Amino acid sequence: MERGVKKTMRMDKVQLNGILPPVTTPFDDGGNLDLAGLSENVSRYNEMGLVGYVALGSNGEAAHLGADERAKVVETIRRAASSDKTLVVGINECSARAAIEAAEAAAGEGADAVLVITPYFYKSLMTQETLLRYFTEVADSVPVPMLIYNVPQNTGVVVEPATIAALAEHERIIGVKDSSGNMGAISETINRVPSEFAVMAGNGGILFSSLLMGAAGAILAVACAAPRACVDLYDAVRAGDYAGARELQNRLAPLSQIVTAGLGVPGLKAALEMAGFTGGAPRSPLAPLAPSGREKIKAVMRRTGLFPDLE
Repeated sequence: MERGVKKTMRMDKVQLNGILPPVTTPFDDGGNLDLAGLSENVSRYNEMGLVGYVALGSNGEAAHLGADERAKVVETIRRAASSDKTLVVGINECSARAAIEAAEAAAGEGADAVLVITPYFYKSLMTQETLLRYFTEVADSVPVPMLIYNVPQNTGVVVEPATIAALAEHERIIGVKDSSGNMGAISETINRVPSEFAVMAGNGGILFSSLLMGAAGAILAVACAAPRACVDLYDAVRAGDYAGARELQNRLAPLSQIVTAGLGVPGLKAALEMAGFTGGAPRSPLAPLAPSGREKIKAVMRRTGLFPDLE
């Protein structure tokens, strides 16, 4: 009981019951950080019912940023975010020592929690026992609460529900972002972990299903371009308006697909621009979206009916 009480108190401070976008990192025409554009995006997001933001996630191109740039991104989002918004910062290292150091830096820059990716470089050696030991070692030393980031499509490493359930017993591990899209595994995880442990959907195509099964919320790329619709879907499920939520899911799913598995970060940034946010080009080796790709994105956005001001 005491452990559960402590986790509940942490969850009051780190609010995850809702929608968080993994904020993209805009660059200017010279390829430098566009911090003014980033700040403007977050200021607009503040008015859209989002519970918080994720900095330096996969869609934030964390892998393409230097250490100084990562710090500037986190500090910019922290300053622009409303005081009631949770700020989660991605930790994208492959060793426990480096992950702990990055988490300490993120905490100093204003992170309320960190999202720690699975180590992936030696993926053939990343057994469930190794992952259990790794996340425990990191959690023992991080200065803020942490979430596990399960994103096998990027890393080739899967954290199994039984491993997540074991890690959920750690006082500092408060949740998991599961971007696998595996509804069966997500359901099993929800059934295995304590009720105060936040299972966060990371795939917009199964947002409705995940929330029905008991997910606390979601961290979604599509929420960067269509934040209000994602929040409305979440609110509809919580209010028991399943027909309304289902309709929103059907509208959002094609857009989610094309800006994640379809065209990825370049597609997401193009969608942001079309939705009136600052998008910009990605960094090499990612290439800006070709005109044909932009037309695909625009056609999908039109079909959703969520962007009445789209040209």
